[in-house]
Amino acid sequence: MRRRARHGRWPGLRTVAGQVFILQWVIVVLLVLAAMAVLVWQTHSAQISSARQRTMAAAVSLADSPSTAVALRSASPSAALQPVAQQIGRAAGVDFVAVLNTRGFRYTDPRPDLIGKRATGDFSRALAGISYTELFHGAPTDAVRAVVPVKDRSQRVVGIVTTGVELSTLRTTLYRALPWMVAGAVGALLLATAAAAWVSRRLSAQTHGLGPSEVTRMYEHHDAVLHAVREGVIVVDSEQRLTLANDEARRLLKLPGDAEGRRIADLNLPPRTEEMLRSGRSSSDEIHDGGDRLLAVNHRPTGRGGGPAGSVTTLRDTTELRDLTGRAEAAARRLQLVYDAGMRIGTSLDAERTATELAEVAVPRFADVATVDLLDAALTGQEPPPGASPAMRRVTIKGVPESQALQPMGAQVTVEPATSQAQGLAGPRAVLVSDLATTAGRQAIAPEHADRLLRAGFHSVIQVPLHARGTVLGLVNFWRRGPQRFERDDLSTAEELAARAAVSIDNARRYAREHTLAVSLQRSLLPGELPQQDAVDAAFRYLPAQAGVGGDWFDVIPLPGARVALVVGDVVGHGFHAAATMGRLRTAIHNFSALELDPDEILACLDQLVSRLDQEPAPDNGAAAVTGATLLYTVYDSTTGHCEMARAGHVPPVLVRPDGGVEMLDVPANLPLGLGSAPYETHTMTLEPGSRLVLYTDGLVENRELDINDGLDRLQHALGHTGRSSDQTCTDVLEALLPEQPLDDIALLVATTRTLDPDRIAQWDVPADPAAVAPVRAECVRRLHQWGLEEIAFTVELILSELITNAVRYGTPPITVRLLHDEIFTCEVSDASSTAPHVRRAGAFEEGGRGLFMVAQLAQRWGTRYTPQGKTIWTELTINHTT
Repeated sequence: MRRRARHGRWPGLRTVAGQVFILQWVIVVLLVLAAMAVLVWQTHSAQISSARQRTMAAAVSLADSPSTAVALRSASPSAALQPVAQQIGRAAGVDFVAVLNTRGFRYTDPRPDLIGKRATGDFSRALAGISYTELFHGAPTDAVRAVVPVKDRSQRVVGIVTTGVELSTLRTTLYRALPWMVAGAVGALLLATAAAAWVSRRLSAQTHGLGPSEVTRMYEHHDAVLHAVREGVIVVDSEQRLTLANDEARRLLKLPGDAEGRRIADLNLPPRTEEMLRSGRSSSDEIHDGGDRLLAVNHRPTGRGGGPAGSVTTLRDTTELRDLTGRAEAAARRLQLVYDAGMRIGTSLDAERTATELAEVAVPRFADVATVDLLDAALTGQEPPPGASPAMRRVTIKGVPESQALQPMGAQVTVEPATSQAQGLAGPRAVLVSDLATTAGRQAIAPEHADRLLRAGFHSVIQVPLHARGTVLGLVNFWRRGPQRFERDDLSTAEELAARAAVSIDNARRYAREHTLAVSLQRSLLPGELPQQDAVDAAFRYLPAQAGVGGDWFDVIPLPGARVALVVGDVVGHGFHAAATMGRLRTAIHNFSALELDPDEILACLDQLVSRLDQEPAPDNGAAAVTGATLLYTVYDSTTGHCEMARAGHVPPVLVRPDGGVEMLDVPANLPLGLGSAPYETHTMTLEPGSRLVLYTDGLVENRELDINDGLDRLQHALGHTGRSSDQTCTDVLEALLPEQPLDDIALLVATTRTLDPDRIAQWDVPADPAAVAPVRAECVRRLHQWGLEEIAFTVELILSELITNAVRYGTPPITVRLLHDEIFTCEVSDASSTAPHVRRAGAFEEGGRGLFMVAQLAQRWGTRYTPQGKTIWTELTINHTT
């Protein structure tokens, strides 16, 4: 019978193989049924989760669109939103997309008959500004629904977007997939049945159709063999009880006769062996101390393949491996030390900190004392000069009091020729001085220094150069004064520790060099001091970020006519690119300001410039570098108190009135520079004398710990004081808002407005008659004498004669002459014509063409400023100017 079963006959139910088959088949059936139920549940859950994601994505895309908020405020929201909602619904694969007003009435719906009716459900969370999804049950149908508020530019909720997938749609999808699930389950059951049958037939063939009693006899035979082998075997169950121990295991572990059935903790085993038997870990040939012998232990947990939980352990007597074990443990300690060094060394881009981390790793596990000496060039970020006499400074010492023989931290370290230090710096390998007391050891260290070290107890040292990328950065010294000296086996460990630290120190050196260059570039591009002008009393503060350089900047630009331009800007990003872009923008602003353009026109020109910069390929990888910038440009006229402001995505300015009132100016935000060609808007207002304009970048009011709205509130609170100068205001603001570790640049500009005394302003209307030139000119000269400016009266008379004559002859009435007695004396002639004169060189026989040339020679500066009423030709002269 057994032979026939072996050749393919089905095993009987009384055999081990038959019983195994029945058990396997029952388990497979249960697993298939459970898997079928889990699969149906998972599919339904996945459909609901997918529906939540799709509905939320569709609702957010419609709610966040600026046109949605605009359409909700239009006269016909349904006409504007219904096509968009249907298009989004089809694209997102949702059953409905509805836009509601704040009272819940529909503006859009796939069913036109529902438009205008109130949607069912509680939308209080959406009206509070919260987006969410829900399983909705109610009219018109049950669905997975997403609800997202629609917010306008002031973050006020103006409507609600709901999207949903009907539960009937999900059930239909599940019903379509159910036959395939059933077919898969049936197939899996058939396949598992076939596999169980094949395994049972194989088991029957391997056991020759044996029954349980025959297997028992076979176990008894195996038990006899188990106790005869010369290798200890221990079996422990899941309750940490010894269930089996052969004779060899009893001998090696000195187990008592009644050991089987007792807990491991009660057998008085060696601690390490007991710990391993109680743990669930695996081990191979692990060496344990068994008192007078060494045991090679192999430990494996059981029960992973379905058998009883526990563990099996084998033991071999390997007393001759004691010495090898000691060396292996030493190697393991070295490997652990190298691993810890890789984890702890180089956590920052600071050379001195990295040197300290190296010393902390080495002491006391590898050396009793560790000192690190770095070249001055490595500390300053420079490239160490080749062939030069190295100048080093001790940056760290670990493991010895300062009163000992070694040089203290901060001391200059002199490298004497023919010493181990010189050898270490000259070559890439470590130098070992194993005995300082010998003649060779004393000569290697320098005799006078060696005597101090010997008196302090030091006997051996390893000196390793810090080499990285072909550059020598310094030297690390590992000292011992305990019972164990350094040996040649320790050189590889010392070199590995030094190599890891050297790479990190070189990275810190390179970073310091790059950071110094970037900061120098940034400083050279920022104004060193504010220019002289009388329109405002200005003060500034500029604080760079702790890491890297940014593109924040500020400017005070004097303009003709007792005016001044105040500028604060911020370029996106950090590093060389941001600093260089900032310099280009600052230069462009100076040029555009010289053209007398209005603030909105200057922003438009800068927007085109930034767009062109974004299209330029970067020189390193050929990819376009995204620039982008925000800017606030303000022009203040001290003759009228008139102020014009325009900003491109920048944080709004703050006005502090003379009475102490603080106001966040509502200057149109516009788009940042480089993001579009939308027209820029200008904010115009009149400022009282003594008003303080506060311009700043976002780094002042926004960081990781401070929300921008909270930052703006704190800024206004810090400015709420009267009688403060511009410089004191800068100090107050930084004390109130400056973070401990600025992550972004901070630029702050405070300007206190002044008004030119009306007695220093003179203005006349000029009739469009050549005969009127002389009387007006005479009035101007008399006013100059009243101001005590006789030294420039003749020059002003010549300039006014030419400018007024040109305005009468070529300009358009009304014609106006204005004189401004400020630090710079200004003459202005205005008319209603937009045609500007140009300087040209007159021919030898031409009578005209020399007037403006003469004006350009007499005036310190001159130019043309266009106004809504026409143009103004201005000239400037210094008060002490002579003809």
